[in-house]
Amino acid sequence: MTAKHTDDHRVRLDKWLWAARFYKTRSLAKEAIEGGKVHYNSQRCKPGKLVETGAKLTLRLGWQERIVVVDDISDRRRGAPEAQKLYHETDDSVKRREELAWQRKTMQAAQLPPARRPSKKDRRDIQRFREQNGI
Repeated sequence: MTAKHTDDHRVRLDKWLWAARFYKTRSLAKEAIEGGKVHYNSQRCKPGKLVETGAKLTLRLGWQERIVVVDDISDRRRGAPEAQKLYHETDDSVKRREELAWQRKTMQAAQLPPARRPSKKDRRDIQRFREQNGI
């Protein structure tokens, strides 16, 4: 009977990522896996890889990199609170994401836009500077 139980919970990686709400569609999940943005136990894999509980997934989503551990397996997409029960993110991953977000925020604050548009003289100076420096 346990063999049947494990057969019922055989789910492809792309379908699990979709059910866990990391990607809006299975095709986006498949593209991310094929593009090397998803690693299964620190190795590249194929979308048809069968997911097992306890597996460690590394996901690159935009600027963020998440390391999650599979807690449960599902092939059905449900609400976000239920989808979050399928995995948990490691503490190191959470810390790293928060640090990188803080760094991006401080870098953005350091590059304040100018208080006004450049005047005609400023634009000529900028153009002259670009021509002299080959920019």
